[in-house]
Amino acid sequence: MANCRRVPLLEIFYCSLLFFLHVESESLIAKLANNADKFTIQGKGPGARSAGWKLSEEAVCREDLSRLCPKHSWNNNLAVLECLQDKKEDTEIATECNHLLWNYKLNLTTDPKFESVAVEVCKMTIPEDVHSQGEVIACLEKGLVREAEEKHGAHHIRDECKKSIMRVAELSSDDFHLDRYLYFACREDRERFCENTLAGEGRVYKCLFNHKFEEAMSERCREALTTRQKLIAQDYKVSYSLAKACKSDLRKYRCNVDANMSRARDTRLSYLLLCLEAAVHRGRVVSGECQGEMMDYRRMLMEDFSLSPEIVLQCRTEIEDHCSGLHRKGRTLHCLMRVGRGDMGAIEPNCQKALQTLIQEADPGADYRIDRALNEACESVIQTACKHIRNGDPMILSCLMEHLYTEKMVEDCEHRLLELQYFIARDWKLDPILYKKCQGDAGRLCHTRGWNDTNEVMPPGAIFSCLYRHAYRSVEQGRRLSRDCKVEVQRILHQRALDVKLDPELQRRCMTDLGKWCSEKTEAGQELECLQDRLEDLVSDCRDVVGNLTELESEDIQIEALLMRACEPVIQTYCHEVADNQINSGDLMECLIQNKHQKEMNEKCAVGVTHFQLIQIKDFRFSYKFKTACKEDVLKLCPNIKKKVDVVICLSTTVRNDTLQEGKEQRVSIKCRKQLRVEEVEMSEDIRLEPELYDSCKQDISQLCQNVAFGNAQVIECLKENKHQLTSRCHQKIFKLQEVEMVDPELDYQLIRVCKHMIRRFCTESEGKNVLQCLKQNKNSELMDPKCKQMITKRQITQSTDYRLNPVLKKACKADIPKFCQSILNKAPTDNELEGQVISCLKLKYADQRLSPDCEDQIRVILQESALDYRLDPQLQMHCTEEISNFCSDEAAAQEQTGQVEECLKINLLKIKHEACRKEVLNMLKESKADIFVDPVLHTACALDIKHHCAAIQPGRGRQMSCLMEALQDKRVRLQPECKKRLQDRIDMWSYAAKVAPAEGFLDLASQVMTSPSKNYILTVICAAVTLLFLMGLFCGRFTKRVTQELKDR
Repeated sequence: MANCRRVPLLEIFYCSLLFFLHVESESLIAKLANNADKFTIQGKGPGARSAGWKLSEEAVCREDLSRLCPKHSWNNNLAVLECLQDKKEDTEIATECNHLLWNYKLNLTTDPKFESVAVEVCKMTIPEDVHSQGEVIACLEKGLVREAEEKHGAHHIRDECKKSIMRVAELSSDDFHLDRYLYFACREDRERFCENTLAGEGRVYKCLFNHKFEEAMSERCREALTTRQKLIAQDYKVSYSLAKACKSDLRKYRCNVDANMSRARDTRLSYLLLCLEAAVHRGRVVSGECQGEMMDYRRMLMEDFSLSPEIVLQCRTEIEDHCSGLHRKGRTLHCLMRVGRGDMGAIEPNCQKALQTLIQEADPGADYRIDRALNEACESVIQTACKHIRNGDPMILSCLMEHLYTEKMVEDCEHRLLELQYFIARDWKLDPILYKKCQGDAGRLCHTRGWNDTNEVMPPGAIFSCLYRHAYRSVEQGRRLSRDCKVEVQRILHQRALDVKLDPELQRRCMTDLGKWCSEKTEAGQELECLQDRLEDLVSDCRDVVGNLTELESEDIQIEALLMRACEPVIQTYCHEVADNQINSGDLMECLIQNKHQKEMNEKCAVGVTHFQLIQIKDFRFSYKFKTACKEDVLKLCPNIKKKVDVVICLSTTVRNDTLQEGKEQRVSIKCRKQLRVEEVEMSEDIRLEPELYDSCKQDISQLCQNVAFGNAQVIECLKENKHQLTSRCHQKIFKLQEVEMVDPELDYQLIRVCKHMIRRFCTESEGKNVLQCLKQNKNSELMDPKCKQMITKRQITQSTDYRLNPVLKKACKADIPKFCQSILNKAPTDNELEGQVISCLKLKYADQRLSPDCEDQIRVILQESALDYRLDPQLQMHCTEEISNFCSDEAAAQEQTGQVEECLKINLLKIKHEACRKEVLNMLKESKADIFVDPVLHTACALDIKHHCAAIQPGRGRQMSCLMEALQDKRVRLQPECKKRLQDRIDMWSYAAKVAPAEGFLDLASQVMTSPSKNYILTVICAAVTLLFLMGLFCGRFTKRVTQELKDR
């Protein structure tokens, strides 16, 4: 047979096949006809027939011939054969006549005289050794295939010859015995694989096709079967069973009556499949027998790439470079698909196009079993994960996609699935469920045509983009998808989010950026996350498509299939109602954010939710609920601002300014203000959601908080606790943040989180801005949670460092601060704490009783709080650090602070060497004169005595302290021993304080007198002294006046 390849096949085809059909040369026809009529016909009738024998003369066929064939064809045996061969599919022919025809066809292709005719006609071109059983025909058929594949050395064959050789193959299509070369090549294989298969109607052919890639199949038989399959691919009529089963459907759906189409294309298997598949996808009825045959040949095309001439021709380089040696069971085709995905290098556009065409012809999306490689690789996954779906249902592929990257998926199935889905994703029609639900919408909105029609204006890859643009339109925008179609579009979006290569538009526009920024991101879902992280660095086209996809995700986060899987426990526990209702309004993501720190939250889900939050800050459109609620407000009040953080700041500032200007109407709408609050709270949860703050503190975080996890505002809390070690820039940002949080405690994420239950218990009626004030008032309640109490103390310590962090104090002392503490303000830094200097200044003025009533009330509260916990007095803590460590370490280490550290410092006043610390302790003593509540130890010891002896006296301005001192001096009053002892200690301390800290001026002296417990006594003495001086003045004045008068009289 090797020599056959050297034969100029044009001559062989042209000459030998003239034997069968009409040709131009009448002399050659006569010669062939004369020889043909001399052939011996072996049949049931008489043994040998004489020269000039005619089929029309046989009695067994005469009735059928008269009924079916025109009379002018009766003299030509071949014309009669063609007529009866064609008609027997539509009508029944006598058994004896069928047998006669079969024998005639058998002898026609096997008798040596046939080959002698071909050799005589083509004696200059056919080698002498090509004359065995059926090898001439086989040689000619292979030549036809080689020309179709444009192989090296192939000869051009004229159309008439092509038609003739295909007719020969067609005539032998019903019984494999008639293809003598294949019969002898496959005799043993037939016995091995198809022993029980009856001959006729192409059954043996189909059986052998099904076993073509079995290991036991001989190579010679496999080669002969492949040649026949290639002929079927060129003309479906070469398959008897397919042509018979689909004949009526082809006629019904006008699949072979296109006058503008050449017969070569009209009879191609691919055209038949596309035409009938289009009818099936349109919901038309195609007979079950025909659909069964179609499925067999679609599977055949997927199993053996060589049956598609376009693949062989256009993908030759890719096969040689990447896919050689993988011929069987569809492996080569899947290897080419992998190359097409870009996993194994570049692919030529023509090869890519040929692959896409083949996938459309085979249509494996309609039934995964068509793809044998996929079927075998995914069998175990289907049996476990998709066993609830009917075998062969198109939803099997969707089920496999849903289990991609899960524990049930196996690696080989994952690869085969992604390779196929890559091509299905590039033509929306290849997903049969999507096409069924959306073909009406696609025609109405995207101007599509039929299933296998092309549209240059709207290519197949662009249809899905058109559909999903309409899927998320509002009612006001109009032209929306039907509900069923929208569900399918969402399903596809969910699947495509698993791999950027499944999104044709994204891959096409972002190819450069993927290579530049994301080449190392190989895990599932990482490439899209990388593009989102690098959004500002992407080229314009890529940035647009990534932005649009992210905007869709914000509305329907279920598009993020990997995230949804990771978050399943949280969704089932906290967000199941939102997920079950499939409300595409951003509610599900909002629910996940709110429950990000629940115990059911795993690391993958938390990371995914946080990543989405970080992406949202890049553009306010990426937050669907915020965009919907505030779009008009943004356009009106914050035009040209795109970043979500900047938009939030802009709107928040507007709301704050309008609130401060009493009586002014709010410019930000109510619905936007509500959503704005949600966004502000979410941003406070993670420092990374506030880029300006994060950038300012990156260095400090790496040095001071490197072991602290992001989220739950833990990093921000760490920075607050280490504020004295922060860089200047970070310190300023943290101070500004604390200032905002103190004005609006709802933005203090840690406080709200830790004290959530206590707020519900104690502060349900308090406004958001008064939450911290309410918690402080209930801090010492027996029902207060210890963790919340600790957090409240932290915030009190923060407030004590600067009056600006205490909005209630700032408002109450608005006039007093510049009046009494201006010198401190003049030296104060703008965005750093004053370390309690202004508050200490106000405390001293409180002791002097010079503050306004509102300011006095607030300072009294601060004094009472700081008297119980030394940490609330920054000046004392700063100047007495060493003394507290030396003298009061046990008291300072106590978990519950009750004023013991202050008492310790007072007792050890004589031991304090540091002047600044001693001054602070003396100030405490001075402040305690003004109000007994400032001295918790004394107040506790004397609580009963105050109740018995001073109940009618209002607290403040030293009144109750004076009452106790008078009771101490009154011998008729018996005080509690502990109270008496503490009072005596205080008198000794005050005496010492008066010695070491004398009055610095008249005002200070007057203040000391007025705040002294012996105020009445001192005032009595002073009044007596003044009276004495007055009387002495009167007496001396009269005496001097008399002396002066006497002198004048002289």
